[in-house]
Amino acid sequence: MPTAFRDGIRTYWQSWGEGAPSALMLHCSLAHSGAWEGLARRLGRACIAPDLPGHGRSGPMEPGADYQVQCLDVAQGFLGDAPIDLIGHSFGATVALRLALEQPDRVRRLVLIEPVLFAAAKAAPDYDEHIAVFHPFSEALRAGDPMLAAERFTTIWGTGVSWDRMREDQRQALAEQIHIIPAQDGALFQDNAGIMRPGRLERLQTPVLLIEGARSPAIVARILDALESRLPDARRVRIEGAAHMLPITHPDAVALAISPFLSL
Repeated sequence: MPTAFRDGIRTYWQSWGEGAPSALMLHCSLAHSGAWEGLARRLGRACIAPDLPGHGRSGPMEPGADYQVQCLDVAQGFLGDAPIDLIGHSFGATVALRLALEQPDRVRRLVLIEPVLFAAAKAAPDYDEHIAVFHPFSEALRAGDPMLAAERFTTIWGTGVSWDRMREDQRQALAEQIHIIPAQDGALFQDNAGIMRPGRLERLQTPVLLIEGARSPAIVARILDALESRLPDARRVRIEGAAHMLPITHPDAVALAISPFLSL
């Protein structure tokens, strides 16, 4: 697949289907464009997915720069003249939401699969519980143990495969990327992009589909509650038996949820 420079970042991408892409897919943290393959093939449309900075075969993130902005700049490079359907998962969904807010005329429909915009749920009791559960991960980072930090992170947000059952090269790759997670804190916890600012979500007229797994951390439902209550044209789907990595673990069910929405 091709590689090019997008906003100064060497970017690799994959595509599926024939013709000009009608859907742009933005993956979660510590993944890569290939995570979308199962879902993209089931959607039956032309899809394109980049490796975000620091992921897959793309170049590294720029140290000290706003990581969400770096990803946003890369994503914008894949927009064409015609409005596109935008599909994001986890951190990628927060990038997708920000892109739709900043360039609504270029996004036809928006699919947000478990966007981890934790700032949206700060008023919910589950927020403090989430901070407590995440504390061991933060401790491992502060202790300078990326391998332990990666293990603790994937225990909460992984596919369900235990750390001990992963290959050594997979564990090493996750440990080498784990520094990307705290680089997202400003966007996810402090909402430095102002996504939750009063009146901003209410102005988005783009139809939005919110998707969650029934077995995901409770904080996810609280985030979607906040978004659903403020987006003018939002609908919501819950995938039974699925957890946070549902685009990978449950591609059939996710495709069944997305396809009718994109066909409207």
